[in-house]
Amino acid sequence: MAESRPPLPPFTLETATQKVRMAEDAWNTRDPQRVALAYTKDTRWRNRAEFLQGRAAIGAFLTRKWQRELDYRLIKEIWVFRENRIAVRFAYEWHDDSGNWFRSYGNENWEFDENGLMRLRIASINDLPITESERRYHWPLGRRPDDHPSLSDSGF
Repeated sequence: MAESRPPLPPFTLETATQKVRMAEDAWNTRDPQRVALAYTKDTRWRNRAEFLQGRAAIGAFLTRKWQRELDYRLIKEIWVFRENRIAVRFAYEWHDDSGNWFRSYGNENWEFDENGLMRLRIASINDLPITESERRYHWPLGRRPDDHPSLSDSGF
C-alpha cells in the first residue's frame, strides 16, 4: 500500500491552505523524522545553495538545522496553487548559540505526487539579523496559536 498524506492533489484553495498549515505545524515541532515523512522517499530539495535528495538526507539536514537555529518559530502563508503545486512565503525567527537573533524570510515552491507527498521543494531564504526586542514570535515552542497574526497581518 502506498503512503498517503492528505489532502491530495489536485488542490483547491481550502485544501492547499490546509496543506500549508499542516507543513507549518510539522516544522514547528522541530522533529526531523516527523517532518521528513511528508516527503517522498526520493524527494529532491534545493534549500538555499544546498541540494539534497531522499528522506534520510532531509532528516539529517533538519537535525543540523535545528541544532543551529534555536527556539525556531515559523509562519507559512500560501501564495498561489495549481493542481499539484503550491507556492508559499514564510518567515521564521531563531537565535544562534551566541544569542544572536534572526528573522529568516523566504519562498518555497512545492510539487506533490498523487499521494500528497512532496517530491520537490525549492526554497530561497534570506536571514535578517534582529535584536531580541524586535522579535514578533513569542508563542510557546510548538504549534502557532490560531489567533496569532499571519504574515500578512504582521506586515511581513
